[in-house]
Formats: sequence, structure tokens, C-alpha cells
Amino acid sequence: MTKRYVSLPEEAETGMREFIDEVDRRLASDEDTCSVVEDVLIDLSGDRGAYERWQNGESVPPAERIRLQSYDPCNTTLESEYYAEKDEEAFRESKHLQWLWRQFDSLPIADNVEFALRFRRMLAEHLFEECGEDCRFFKGITFTYGHNISIGDNTVVHDDVHLDDRGKLTIGDRVSVSDGVHIYSHDHDVVDQTEVRNYHTIIEDDVRLTYDAMVRAGCKVGENAVVGARGIVQHDIPAHHIAIGMPAKSVKIKPGWEDVATPVDDAGVNRQEERHLEYDLPDDLEAFDEFGRDLQPPQ
Repeated sequence: MTKRYVSLPEEAETGMREFIDEVDRRLASDEDTCSVVEDVLIDLSGDRGAYERWQNGESVPPAERIRLQSYDPCNTTLESEYYAEKDEEAFRESKHLQWLWRQFDSLPIADNVEFALRFRRMLAEHLFEECGEDCRFFKGITFTYGHNISIGDNTVVHDDVHLDDRGKLTIGDRVSVSDGVHIYSHDHDVVDQTEVRNYHTIIEDDVRLTYDAMVRAGCKVGENAVVGARGIVQHDIPAHHIAIGMPAKSVKIKPGWEDVATPVDDAGVNRQEERHLEYDLPDDLEAFDEFGRDLQPPQ
């Protein structure tokens, strides 16, 4: 690959390593995660002085007070917080870490690639269900919860990727996820879009999802396969296949893999229902329809 090793000056390297190790140690301890996240965001934002003045009872304008309060994830809400079927216990922890991930990305320091890659990798080890060795996570990655994501070794996820883990998302080893890719694990009923179905979506080892591709909930992209730019995966892509288009269809097998791959003519099976995940809602749930539409067809 046409890349080169890059190193930082020794002093910068030492300070970076000490900071990340300290946050890692605190997140792994019994310390309240909410407090850890608040401290990290205050300090990385350079707002410690203003925060302490506010805590000491000095008057602050309403906008500044909102900013200072929002370093504490307990004073915020995320879109996924409103999802009725979420695992409440798991979400209580993952919300705080997701808030740290998102707010870190909004800071100027997130453009320091060497620091940001290491910081996000450390966070991923606490946030995701599983995170392998030597993964690289670039800027602008979003996810539903984080705790339903499993990622293998040496996988790279580039800028502005959405990893939907409202269901379950498994990504293997050495996977390359290019800029703008969306991988989904939930779907909506075509008549009543408030009815959500969750699935297990699988991206196997050595897959390459190229620019702006989308993988539909419950699909599997097989080992060593490629999905072309802006391809929309609506069904399983067999191992070693190259799929392109909207919807993505297998057009050829990678050279050299013809003897072990499924023939192109046999590709394109939809196994979404095999990966459907059932969930239970609380009996006392007070649900609401945010759209308030009449879903009855005309008589």
C-alpha cells in the first residue's frame, strides 16, 4: 500500500500516550463514567476555568450555562434514547461513551489524526461489544448505541460512516469501510413506519465497502467481497464477489478466486429473515406515534 509511517516528536508522543492511558484507566475503573466523560470534555475544550467559576456560584449567561452543563452526558439526550426496544441497562453506559465520541469529534483536536485514531480506538474498546486490535476509526463516525457492534482486528472505518446497531452489527477482520458508507441493522414497515424490525447484519473478513455504499439490514457481505461506490446491498453478497449498482448485483468474481466462489449466476439470495431479531417491549410502555397519520387506505 502506498502509505508511509509517520511519527510525532517525542514530547508530543509522551503527552498523548499519558493522556489516553489515563482516560483508559479511569473508564476501566469503578469511577462514574458520566464524571469521567465530563472531565475529559471540559479539559479538551479548554473550559476548566469557566466551569470552575460556574461551580463556585458566579453568574454565567444562559448560553454559557447550557454549554457547561452539556459536558455532562447526563444533561443530554441522543436520538437513540427514544427507541422503545433498547437495552436500558446497556444504554446507560454506552450513552456516556457515545457522547464523548461525538463531542470529541467536534473539537479542533480531532483533526490531529495520530491522536484522534488512538483516542477513538481506546474508546471503542470500552463502547463496542467487541473491538479487535489495531483498528482505525476516522472522523464523523456515528452509531445507534455502540454496544451492539463487534469489530475484528485491523479494520478501518473512514470519515462520515454510519454504523447502525439498533439490531446487531458484526464486522470482521481487515475490513475497509470507505467514506460515507451506511450499514443498517434495522428496517421499517412500509405501511406503518413506526413498526421497527431489527436484524443481525454481517460484514465478513477482508470485505471492502467503497465510497457511499449502503448495506441493508439483515444482509451479509461475504469474505473478501467488494461493494462498488454507491452500491446498495439489498441481499447477500457471496464471498470473493464484486458487486455494483443500485441494487448491488454481483458482476464478477475476484481474479484467482473463481474455483472457490459461488458462480455469479447463483448470487443474490436475500436471507434477511434468517437474521431477524425479536425483542420485547415493556407492558407499561406509553408509546406514541410521532407522525400522527391515518394509516387506513381509502375505501
